[in-house]
Amino acid sequence: MPYGMMRKVTRRLMLLDTASLYFRAYFGVPDSVKAPDGTPVNAVRGLLDFIDRLVKDHRPDDLVACMDADWRPQWRVELIPSYKAHRVAEAHEVGPDEEEVPDTLSPQVPVIEDVLDTLGIARVGVEEYEADDVIGTFTARAKGPVDIVTGDRDLYQLVDDARGVRVLYPLKGVGTLQLTDEAVLREKYGVDGGGYADLALLRGDPSDGLPGVPGIGEKTAAKLLAEFGDLAGIMAAVDDPSAKLTPSQRKRLDEARPYLAVAPRVVRVAGDVPLPDVDTALPREPRDPAELDALAARWGLGGSLQRLLTTLRT
Repeated sequence: MPYGMMRKVTRRLMLLDTASLYFRAYFGVPDSVKAPDGTPVNAVRGLLDFIDRLVKDHRPDDLVACMDADWRPQWRVELIPSYKAHRVAEAHEVGPDEEEVPDTLSPQVPVIEDVLDTLGIARVGVEEYEADDVIGTFTARAKGPVDIVTGDRDLYQLVDDARGVRVLYPLKGVGTLQLTDEAVLREKYGVDGGGYADLALLRGDPSDGLPGVPGIGEKTAAKLLAEFGDLAGIMAAVDDPSAKLTPSQRKRLDEARPYLAVAPRVVRVAGDVPLPDVDTALPREPRDPAELDALAARWGLGGSLQRLLTTLRT
């Protein structure tokens, strides 16, 4: 088959970091947007508007709403106890801890899930894994180009020009997206996709409770990676007296060995999550039109839902 024809039959996969997007929708759409009973539905309607715009602008063949079945997996906490600790609203002996979420957002999440399911948009979460890990595994398995839509820079580590994997990072709503490829990463951070995880774990990330290496900020981390290639190369340099490290860098990296030994497993997204067998094809018609009508009436989804349905049909 000629190369041009092969490109035409390659399916484009879009992966949504769903929680990242509905948080943005919640804070970007006024809470005066309410259902007939007065319940705020700003996150629900905002997310539907996001998906409408994404499908309209990027025309994926397959679409998966990736979910956090466990937003703070115990296996990550055991490696770095501070991991997302500041976001815990209530700890549980069994099952995932409860994340601190705005009071008027929490009730909207089950509505979002019901609407996505009734539309027929694939929704995937896997026990003991975050949405990032689900995204990482779908990306690893993809045969064609992948667009990852997220407001979380952690997923920059998956960017891979050779495989057509890029991150669509919302700058303002989803109308203005940063199409993040390796050129963007090199310009902004001095690394490619494969190097971003090492950069992140070296500099740390307060929003995720990752301490990083004291005294090693983003610019220094990028310089070290440019000089020594990757984390393993940097640590080999620490053990090499002739390597070009300042005394303070050598000391700080040496003292951070216990953290650096476990941080890669925490920071790097999993690529081997046991995914369920789902139909990822972008639906043309809702899976359950009658139920969708009922949800639309109950929650006042109005124009947001109708616009998305029109886009899916075209």
